[in-house]
Amino acid sequence: MHLKKTVLLITLFASIINLNAQLQKTTSIKQKVVFIIVDGIAYDMIVNNPSPRLDEIAGEGSITQAYVGGLKEGYSETPTISAVGYNSLLTGVWANKHNVWGNSIKDPNYNYPTIFRLFKDQYPNGKTAVFSTWLDNRTKLIGEGLDQTRAVEVDYKFDGYELDTIRFPHDAKREYIKNIDALVAKEAAFTIKTQAPDLSWVYLEYSDDMGHGYGDSPQLTAAIKYEDSLIGSIYDAVKFREQSHQEDWLFLVTTDHGRSPKDGKHHGGQTDRERSTWIVTNSKNTNTYFDTQIPAIVDLLPTMTSFLNLDVAKDIRSEWDGVSLIDPVDFINVQAEVLDNRLHLEWETLGNKNTQVSILITNTNDKKLGGKDNYTKIGQTSLGSERFDIVLKKGKKLPVKILLQTENTTQNVWIISNN
Repeated sequence: MHLKKTVLLITLFASIINLNAQLQKTTSIKQKVVFIIVDGIAYDMIVNNPSPRLDEIAGEGSITQAYVGGLKEGYSETPTISAVGYNSLLTGVWANKHNVWGNSIKDPNYNYPTIFRLFKDQYPNGKTAVFSTWLDNRTKLIGEGLDQTRAVEVDYKFDGYELDTIRFPHDAKREYIKNIDALVAKEAAFTIKTQAPDLSWVYLEYSDDMGHGYGDSPQLTAAIKYEDSLIGSIYDAVKFREQSHQEDWLFLVTTDHGRSPKDGKHHGGQTDRERSTWIVTNSKNTNTYFDTQIPAIVDLLPTMTSFLNLDVAKDIRSEWDGVSLIDPVDFINVQAEVLDNRLHLEWETLGNKNTQVSILITNTNDKKLGGKDNYTKIGQTSLGSERFDIVLKKGKKLPVKILLQTENTTQNVWIISNN
């Protein structure tokens, strides 16, 4: 009888420990992320204009040139427009999937979840924050409170100031946006220092306004330096938390698009300068892909989910167009081409060339409509071959999507045919 009681007590004690661990998983997160989008600064601008605080962050971590705009002249080509870029970051996919094609944000496809929904799915008691000079970032892109996003909520929100014309009277020189950016950064720094949300998005607009108004100019140079100082104030709050609370913070800064090559006043097209962006991070653990290639804005979502240890479902991961900037990446740049009676695949190898890569196909694209796609493995080859051919039999449907998978990396490609 005594032995039975002892076993019962041990079992009960183990159950309590397990329950406590589960509760800690949903309520306490040591890893925290801040990502900042500072609007409309091409890569050459950030390199050639003073930005001492970004230089400081890059010195502690790293900086890379990056790009937006999807596959140029391909099925995923994406306008180099602000809201389009934001949503590519938030979802890890290009516009052919997330369905945001302009700043009106008419009909986002929430079947490709944002980082905010992925975070709340795993950590419903975790804290998120948005500090933004544009209300639509929270209400339309994140889709706070909407049925389509399962009513995802943002815990700390400081935005919508552009609608307050009494406090911020609108002026032609856009000084009111400059002042709103200052308030947004101040609220972000204070909230991070005192509340330490687990996931925070900061958006600053003034630099883009100066680009549209003056193009490549002293005004834009001054705006870049101004935004840089605001970013620095937020970074100071992160450093305070790291030093005082033993927290591990990932700090990411990027932009949503470049500028037109002629005079820097415009964007939206597919010129190299409009597509050319950058990423600055405090991370010392960037991977070979970050260090040697030109990553994309869609790579930031997989980076954040990895850092936050989010367990993302395979059917969601398989749709991502980006890869992590901190985990091992085996291959990139998957491309597919229909050639006569075969489907030709190519990719670029970054990992061990002897690693086997599996090739899977599906004849549906139900994920785009909220369903799931069933993939069939049709073969495998070594990464070092960097190619794979699929024979197309007469009378059989062309695959709609293809997945390439290794233990470290999954990449997808859509098959587009004129026939």
